[in-house]
Amino acid sequence: QVQLVESGGGSVQPGGSLRLSCAASGFTFSSVCMGWFRQVPGNEREWVAAVSTQGDVTAYADFVKGRFTISRDNAKNTVSLQMNSLKPEDSAMYYCATMRRCYALSFATAATALYWGQGTQVTVSS
Repeated sequence: QVQLVESGGGSVQPGGSLRLSCAASGFTFSSVCMGWFRQVPGNEREWVAAVSTQGDVTAYADFVKGRFTISRDNAKNTVSLQMNSLKPEDSAMYYCATMRRCYALSFATAATALYWGQGTQVTVSS
């Protein structure tokens, strides 16, 4: 069955960096677009970034553009999210997900994701 396991979360000071990773199994990873999402309790899950099957096309939510970078390694079945210049408002549970479609990645929403990992917590605080 499909499994997505996130890692790399933690606590960091504002301006710091973290790198999240997601290990995927149970499907043909190189054929599926992947995304990262985040959620704060009481809020809807929001899309953060997405990447095409070969990693050549990426898309980002405006609030992370220039700070976060999504990438994938199809040989290792992993997708990563490098987060730099972190802000307190980036604090959330971060989830990786398989995307239902590979077009219009810039318009991704939680509804366009299919399978989810269990999440990894990111806390940005001084």
